Amino acid sequence: MPTRVPNPRVPKVRDPDVEGFLALLAARRAAKTVEAYRRDLAQLGAYLGKPIAKATLEELERYTAQLRADGLSGATIARRTAAARSFYRHQQLLGARDDNPAAAIKLPRRAKPLPKTLSPGEAERLIQAAAGTQPRALRDQALVELLYGAGLRVSEAIGLEKAGVDLDDRLVRVMGKGGKERVVPIGRPAAQALLGYLARGRPYLDARHRPELFLNARGGALTRAGAFLILRKLAEKAGLDPHRVHPHLLRHSFATHLLEGGADLRSVQEMLGHADLSTTELYTHVTDKRRRQLYYQAHPHARRKPPEEHVATGSTRRTTDGPGVGRGVADDEGGTRKARA
Repeated sequence: MPTRVPNPRVPKVRDPDVEGFLALLAARRAAKTVEAYRRDLAQLGAYLGKPIAKATLEELERYTAQLRADGLSGATIARRTAAARSFYRHQQLLGARDDNPAAAIKLPRRAKPLPKTLSPGEAERLIQAAAGTQPRALRDQALVELLYGAGLRVSEAIGLEKAGVDLDDRLVRVMGKGGKERVVPIGRPAAQALLGYLARGRPYLDARHRPELFLNARGGALTRAGAFLILRKLAEKAGLDPHRVHPHLLRHSFATHLLEGGADLRSVQEMLGHADLSTTELYTHVTDKRRRQLYYQAHPHARRKPPEEHVATGSTRRTTDGPGVGRGVADDEGGTRKARA
């Protein structure tokens, strides 16, 4: 019988089949990814107590059940199963196996967290924090306006070339995931920020005659780490949590604020460059939640009576705005119909 899954710090299992698979994987994937596959397959090998290539579906199912019993997260179980699937797919290509037993493993559902966003006011404060006339300040303001105004990924923003910006028609041409090109419109504030940067900022930074739009202080292309650092500094200046603000937060905010403003889902999908509409649909849950909150705060029939009226009847129910504020509690927060009348 297989033994209990050991401590994650297991010794590397020198399985020749696994080593061959990892050697091939190293030619296509990053070193950290290869090491992660090595650890996951070593865990499986230690559990089985025999070469991984000889595992059966029943053994893999018991292994997955043991991982659940050990309290591992759904994401960890999914990652370990993915490593096993890749290994057995490799075995199939070699002709060593006819089946992929890991492909039949049922994985726990992974709930997709709702995207976090800035409020429109917070986004405005972040942009205002970049105000200035120095070349780097002009660059920072153009960067923030573009991340928020066009919903670009950080890789798309730093990879954007000067020739990819059309200020006359207010469009940017970006290269997205999978080498897919898309054209995204930008608003007047973003266009003005880009115009100021191109006229009075970038020429002073362009010491190496680079094609990239965004340059660092030494004249090289702005890096991903540099973009993160810029936003953290601006967040701190704007009075926001610097650990909360990052380029993708502005992309989330771009999509959410578009939908809240009435944009249709398909158009937002195209502007974001999402291959699957279901990815864009995550933002509708965020906007629905906000709409409900606004409704319960603003509509007369969605509120209970002010706290002063409840005091007369001995009620001590809380209000949505806290004690001492004359707003009612949303109907969906409990209470009988009679109490809400």
